Amino acid sequence: MVHVSRRSQRVLLFWHYVGNKLLTTIPDMVTNFNLSDVWTCYKAFRREVLQSLDLRESRFGFEQEITIKIAQGGWRVYETPISYYGRTCAEGKKISWKDGVRAIWCILKYTPGAGSSKAQQPKEVLRAFGGNGARSPQ
Repeated sequence: MVHVSRRSQRVLLFWHYVGNKLLTTIPDMVTNFNLSDVWTCYKAFRREVLQSLDLRESRFGFEQEITIKIAQGGWRVYETPISYYGRTCAEGKKISWKDGVRAIWCILKYTPGAGSSKAQQPKEVLRAFGGNGARSPQ
């Protein structure tokens, strides 16, 4: 997979920057990748790789699902920079904290358990991280 990372030419809002860094660090920890920005939405694949993936997410959950499934498949990942001019909410930026919650949910949903090639249910992943798994977002 070729993963494209953004090199912003504009000052981003502080909390969007913090959220982006946090929501990139967590999948990096899960996948053992060192991506600078998971949220670019630009990715390139060999046809056979893409055809072998069972993808289910839409919106921002897709970024987490595809990154974790690529790591599970053991495919090589190359990151290449692109130019990026960040938008403000007035200019059409539509991401909110709800997208961040959904991203974390997808990380839990698609993270495999130790010694398992299948993704565990989110409750089981929460337990693996020390949580009780009693409550989770829908």
